Amino acid sequence: MKEPVTFKFRLYTAGATQNSMQAIANLSALCQAYLPDRHQIEVVDVLRDPKRAWADGVFMTPMLVKLAPLPTRRIVGTLSDAQTVLQALRLEAVPA
Repeated sequence: MKEPVTFKFRLYTAGATQNSMQAIANLSALCQAYLPDRHQIEVVDVLRDPKRAWADGVFMTPMLVKLAPLPTRRIVGTLSDAQTVLQALRLEAVPA
């Protein structure tokens, strides 16, 4: 039996701003609804780690990066439109 794929996300935020907090909440809700027990979320605060953001090419926040499975995808914003986020990350038809 094939093991389910684990999706790995990195969300770049800028402190505890409203947009950053909204992006975190929206991503968490999306993952719970569509990828329960099959996701990992790493949050990187660019205010605390600006060198990492610079090295990763992050110039806007909030920015979500889908690291795995490939291909890598990036989306900027609060992730409030779930259907648009699912389409952008190509998650609309992910098998359980």
